[in-house]
Amino acid sequence: MKRKAFVAGQFYPGDEARLRRTIGEVSGSQGAPRKAIAIVSPHAGYVYSGPVAGAVYSSTVIPGTVVILGPGHREIGSLFAIQSRGSWLTPLGESPIEADLASRIMKRCALVEEDEQAHLGEHSLEVQLPFIQYYRKDAAIVPICVSHEAGYGELESLGRALAEAIRDSGKETLIVASTDMSHYVSQKTAEKKDMLAIRKVLDLDPAGLYETVTKERISMCGYQPTAAALVAAIGLGASGAELVRYQTSGETTGDYAQVVGYAGIMVF
Repeated sequence: MKRKAFVAGQFYPGDEARLRRTIGEVSGSQGAPRKAIAIVSPHAGYVYSGPVAGAVYSSTVIPGTVVILGPGHREIGSLFAIQSRGSWLTPLGESPIEADLASRIMKRCALVEEDEQAHLGEHSLEVQLPFIQYYRKDAAIVPICVSHEAGYGELESLGRALAEAIRDSGKETLIVASTDMSHYVSQKTAEKKDMLAIRKVLDLDPAGLYETVTKERISMCGYQPTAAALVAAIGLGASGAELVRYQTSGETTGDYAQVVGYAGIMVF
C-alpha cells in the first residue's frame, strides 16, 4: 500500500518547493551532523515545532534505514501497529518501507501486528518523514504506531525486539521517537515538568521516564514510544544523550499561559 500524505497542507506545506524551503529555514545551521542511535523529535505543525525538529535532524547523520515510533492519538486496533510493506508519500517524494527489518521486528515481538489502518490519518509519524527525506532522500522506513494502552513491560519487549532486529539486519539504522512534551499548561509549568522527563531521557532511563511521566501527570503524548526507543538504543550500545533544543509554542504564538513543549534529543 502507498500511504498518502494525510496532513500535508495542514501540519506542513503541501507544495514541494515550499516544504523544502520551510525545512531549510527552520533547520538553520547546526554544524556537522553526527551519528546517533536514536533521536527524539516533536510532531506539531512546523510553524510551532519545526525549529526543534529541524535542529535535531540537521544535527544527525540520517542512515539508509529509519524506524519511526509514534503515539496513536486515537484508538488503534493493535498495541504496536506496523506497516511492513509498501511506501509512504509526502510532497518530497516516496519512501519505501524496509520490509526485511519490519519482518524481523514482528518475528521478535508478537505484540507488533500488521495494521495499516492504524496509520491512516495519524500525524505523529508522518510529520517526521519530510525531515528524513530532506536529509536522506533514499532512506527506507519502518513505521510503528504505539497505543496509549501499552504498559512499560510491553514497551520494554518492543524495545528489545527492535534492538535485536536492527542488530541482526546488519543495516545502519536510526530510531526516531516522535513526541511533543507538556500540553496546554503555562510556560513555567511546561519547563518544570518537561525537564523532569527530559532528564530521564538524558540519563538513558526508560523505566524512570515512564514512571516520572505517569507519576507527575506530564502530558507528554509520546512517552511510550520514547521509552521503547530508549530501551532499543541501550540494547544497541547507547552511552549518552544530548538535548539539542527545547522550546514551547509560546515562542511562536506569544501566548505563554497555554503552551505545548517540544524537545529535540540525540541518543548516541
